[in-house]
Order: sequence, then C-alpha cells, then structure tokens
Amino acid sequence: MAIDRWSEMIAVVLGGGRGTRLSPLTTYRSKPAVPLAGKYRLVDVPISNCINSGIRRIFVLTQFNSASLNRHIANTYKFDDFSGGRVEVLAAEQTPETEAWFQGTADAVRRSIKHVTDQPSSHVLILSGDALYRQDYQQVLQQHVADGADITVCCKLVSQDQASDFGIVNIDDQRNVTGFTEKPKGEAIPPLKVDAQVLQRAGLSSDSANRPYLASMGIYLFNTSTLLEILQASKDEDFGKQIIPAAIGKFTIKANLFDGYWEDIGTIRAFFQANLDLLEDNPQFSFFHQTCPIFTHSRLLPSSEVVDSRLSRVMLAEGSMIRNATINNCVIGIRSMIREGAQLDNVVMMGADYYEDIYCEAPLNRTCVGIGQGAIIKNAIVDKNARIGDNAIITNEAGIQDADTEHYSIKDGIVIIRKNAVISPGTVI
Repeated sequence: MAIDRWSEMIAVVLGGGRGTRLSPLTTYRSKPAVPLAGKYRLVDVPISNCINSGIRRIFVLTQFNSASLNRHIANTYKFDDFSGGRVEVLAAEQTPETEAWFQGTADAVRRSIKHVTDQPSSHVLILSGDALYRQDYQQVLQQHVADGADITVCCKLVSQDQASDFGIVNIDDQRNVTGFTEKPKGEAIPPLKVDAQVLQRAGLSSDSANRPYLASMGIYLFNTSTLLEILQASKDEDFGKQIIPAAIGKFTIKANLFDGYWEDIGTIRAFFQANLDLLEDNPQFSFFHQTCPIFTHSRLLPSSEVVDSRLSRVMLAEGSMIRNATINNCVIGIRSMIREGAQLDNVVMMGADYYEDIYCEAPLNRTCVGIGQGAIIKNAIVDKNARIGDNAIITNEAGIQDADTEHYSIKDGIVIIRKNAVISPGTVI
C-alpha cells in the first residue's frame, strides 16, 4: 500500500475539557491556552509538531473558556493562499441532533466529524493538547501503513508510580495492542507490566526495569474509514476509556513506541517542573531546535532590559524589564516587570498582556503589574497580569499543601498567584 500524500492527512487536537487538574491556571482560559516557557502556549506543541511533519489541515476542538485560545490561533497560524493549509477552531455547537456539551474526547470528534472530513482524507490523527514533546508524525504514518493497521496508538514507557495517571497498553511480539486499561489503580497495575522480552524485541529494553509499563500518549492515528465506522456504530464518549478497548479484537490496532522526551503537563506539579526542567544544563527538551521549532505568536516587543541584577539559570522572554533584582532558576514571561530588591527562586512567571508605566511608583491604594520592590517569591507560579506589592513574601514557609483563596491557590505545596490577582504590599503567604 502506498503512503498517501500529506495533504490528505488531517490532525485533530483535543482541547475541550475543563482542565480541572491545572486549576487555577484554567479559571479564565482553556487548557491548551495555558502559557508555557515564557512565551508559548500548550497548544503550540501539537500544532508545531503537525507543521514540522507536513500536516497542513489541523482542527482544534474547544469548549470551555476558549476566547483566548481562539485569539492566539487566529493571530499565530496563518498559511499562505497557495499551501491550502489552515488551523481551525471547532467549538461545541448546538445542532438538530444535540444541544449538549461535548461529553468526552470521542464525542467531541463525533460531533465535529462533518467539519473535519469536509474534504477527502485517508487518515485522521487525534492529538492531546497538554503534553510537551517533539515527534515526527510522518514516521507514525509510515509505520501505520507498513503494519496494515486500522488504528495506531502512540505509547511511551513509564514507571509503576506513573502508571495510574495514564491509559496502560499491553502488546504482543508484533506490537499488536492486546489490552488497554485507563488509569489503573492499586493492585490492578502490576499485571499490566509489559514482558521484558517483548520490549527488547521492540527496541525499548534499555530502561524496561525502571519503566516496564506502556502508557498511551493520547495520540491515535485512524484510517478515516475506520474512525467513521466506529463513531457511527457506537455512542461511546471517550477514546481511552471506551473506543480503543472496545476496538481490540475487531480492528488491527498497533502500538507506535516512542522513545524520546514526552511529558504530560496536565497537573500543576508537572507543569511547574516541566518549565523549570528547561533550565537544566542539558535539558531533555529544548526550544532551541533549528529544524523542528515550536511556533508561537510573533509579537512586536522590545528587547528585555536588565539593570544591576543577578540572574542565574533564567529563561527570559522579550519585552521584560528587571532592575536591581536577584533571580535564580526561573522562567520569566513576556512583559514581566521585576522591580528593585526583588528576589525570585524557582518561579514560573507568566508575564503580562499589557504595559503600565514601567517606572510607576504606585500610590498607597495601587499596586503595579509585576513584582514590587523588595518582594521575595519562592517555589511559585505567578499568572499573567498579577500585581505583587512591595515587600510581599510568598514562600509558603508553613508548608501548606493545598489551599484556595480569592487571589492565590496552593497545589502540591506550590503557590499559584491567580491571573489578574492583587497581592497587597507586605502580604505574607
């Protein structure tokens, strides 16, 4: 069977869920719109992988808090008139058939399929919108076609501690998917371990002792005819919980075994760590990649300005101003204002959507956007447009693991200053 032209390949990025595990970062935005690495959005990762793999027809399915995501995609992904490419947002809509919200990943695709397949396509690639990785989807298609597969599930080795967070896949010697268990718990996990000899034959034996479980990456490649048949014959609402397990034995389902860096960043702890991991000497994932870049919105911002400050292991986005501050192991987002005497350690600061007077000296009843003079912040996420008052201390010295207030939350011991929050001068958190 010949491999189809890439113009006949369609990608669908799933981004419609509430993203509760990433709350409060998802209070005012959808999960794919959450800022990443100072200047990107989570959705930039799967879309960039598609573009780098030659896929030019990309749909993003959204439902909750989609305004900022729609704006970002419209401002970022503009193909020329001759490429025939587009990135299109498909939001949940009322139709004569249904008036309900999307009920799951498969339901979202089912209810959008008439838009997705309005032009002929041989394959549909289903992608999640909350992982950091770089993958060549052309290789996935080549293996899919060579295998004679109806469905391909992309998989990654994980440890036993991680297994409960993913759909766990079992395979045989020929990489046929023989089992799929969504987020197993407790005693259900050990029997799902993949045999070491099977992994060795698949070329994944190097770390099988520490990571003996195959986790679904939430990436599924379907023959278009297979996807249509399944969605029309079933009312199942979720790919991982229902569609894939039910298809085993009825269709040829193969595993594509991915051995590169892949990190699910659907929780606050994972999101925080994934950002800080970018600061390592030799990070497992780097945005400095010439042939497979991660694309994002091109902003007309001035160069960042750093005056009389000490920066150690800092990722600094454009349009920022730092004055007489000490910053260690931090990701600093666009238009960040960090004022005199501030100290930041292990902070992911998302920056701002606009500028105030960068030299502003706030009156007693007003705190400027950014970090105030003398503020001390450790192990925290500062969302966009937050105002941290002078001499505020945000260090969670009490070691609180979980809390929720109007202006900040604590998840897994990490303090998250909410978007547009105001932390008064002298506040101690």
